[in-house]
Amino acid sequence: MQRRPWTGRLLLAVSLTAMAPLAAPALTAGAAPAPETAEGTAAAHETAALPVDQLTAATTEVATGLTRPTAIAAPDDGTGRLFITEKSGTVRVYEPATGLAAEPLLDITDQVDSTYNERGLLGIAPAPDYAESQALYLAYTAAADSAVTLARYSVADGTLEPLISQEHATYDNHNGGQLAFGSDGFLYWSIGDGGGNGDPEGNGQSLDTLLGKILRVDVGGACGDLPYCVPEDNPFVDNPEARPEIWAYGLRNAWRFSFDPADGSQWIADVGQGRSEEINHVPADRAGANYGWSCREGGFEFNPDECAPGVELTEPVFVYPTAQDGNCAVIGGNVYRGQEYADLADGTYVATDYCSNNIWALRPEADGGYSDAVIGEMPTQVTAFGAAADGELYVVNDLPGQLFRVSFGQAATE
Repeated sequence: MQRRPWTGRLLLAVSLTAMAPLAAPALTAGAAPAPETAEGTAAAHETAALPVDQLTAATTEVATGLTRPTAIAAPDDGTGRLFITEKSGTVRVYEPATGLAAEPLLDITDQVDSTYNERGLLGIAPAPDYAESQALYLAYTAAADSAVTLARYSVADGTLEPLISQEHATYDNHNGGQLAFGSDGFLYWSIGDGGGNGDPEGNGQSLDTLLGKILRVDVGGACGDLPYCVPEDNPFVDNPEARPEIWAYGLRNAWRFSFDPADGSQWIADVGQGRSEEINHVPADRAGANYGWSCREGGFEFNPDECAPGVELTEPVFVYPTAQDGNCAVIGGNVYRGQEYADLADGTYVATDYCSNNIWALRPEADGGYSDAVIGEMPTQVTAFGAAADGELYVVNDLPGQLFRVSFGQAATE
């Protein structure tokens, strides 16, 4: 193996959400019903923060002028900057001292298919050694064939090197797109199930496709004919009928996931079909998790024909109803690990919904359960969260094209 240095939406509201809502009893936001197994749930991390039902959250606008932003990432290079992807194929730079730079950091619009609501430049992850390598990893739908694509971009010389391409031409929705490096140094990438109503091609439960999955790859080296390597401990490397890049499966459209920097655990928000939105939380070493789609949606049976006997499913830790109370699509967030509000919100995961704008707070408890509460309201049409290098949280919204900083407070007591 050769080693190298680390080198529209309504983007969710229409086609990522319910196409044909199921007739079903109403759901109440909270812990998912009747999980078949609790194995793989992440343990509680000790914190002195307030109980979540005593928290409030608010946002402050810090920049305008973005055009359909889709993702936020922060290089760990001492600058405090944020990199913000725009759907068309540009990356903008925000600096707290000077605001949003007028000129983009990069422009690959000629390489990106940004037609339809859910195609475009969807994810970004700076290399762990970005200060030295100037390497960015990008997830986008390719102009040539609409394939969902992982590529490495060199800010130093402007070169773009595609690494993985997954055909995605039948339907335009469910492209996923989140990119993030785990605590193990490997790159994780979420891809939607390929689109269509009810996963018509059965991709969520099929291990011979990258659709409906979270992948885990080593982008710091090249192995054989591949411009990346597959980690030896990936769960399906010894299965000749499976793609070895797969880390987790059974996902409909995990538009956003994130890692808790304190323990490496993974939080995954999966957009629902029409009944429920779900959030999953698993330890850093939880390999091969099957989140159930399209056998199940949000902890409830969806398509029994996709339910294989004896297959263990990892149930969500939180669900809430789609198409009720103004909801339409979950937007996964981050665990707060900043310093400014540590006494209030340390260890708290926050997420929102693209349409209702509720801010949900979730936190693992010592008994294995999760506490949850609605703690505020986001601006309209939030599409992504991001954590700065110092752990403070930001969000962007879609058609208004704004960047906001998230703050926390204590709820007033009677």
